[in-house]
Amino acid sequence: MRYIRYAILAAIAVGLVSVSLANHGVVELKLLPEALAELVGMNFSISLPLFLVGLGGVAVGLAIGYLGEYLREHKHRREARVQRGEARKLAREVKKLKTQKNHGKDEVLALLDDAT
Repeated sequence: MRYIRYAILAAIAVGLVSVSLANHGVVELKLLPEALAELVGMNFSISLPLFLVGLGGVAVGLAIGYLGEYLREHKHRREARVQRGEARKLAREVKKLKTQKNHGKDEVLALLDDAT
């Protein structure tokens, strides 16, 4: 299974390198459209290779998607945390009750009673 994962990662890496080499032309990214830039009087722009623009867009999309999923699942994680706390509390209570029940008994019988 590990080799399949490595093969898939290698294929993705070869694909990314291939796309990067094929799209190395420089493009200019502008913050505002020309008409709005004339109205404002300034326009921030940057020149980047095309593959960086494409891969950067994919990376930003993935980050936004992961963030949205993280926020969407917040209620489930909170509920799981509450349930874990209740389970720990009940486990402590059971241990305390078993200790009270076995108080004064033979230690071997108390251990056997705890095992069940």
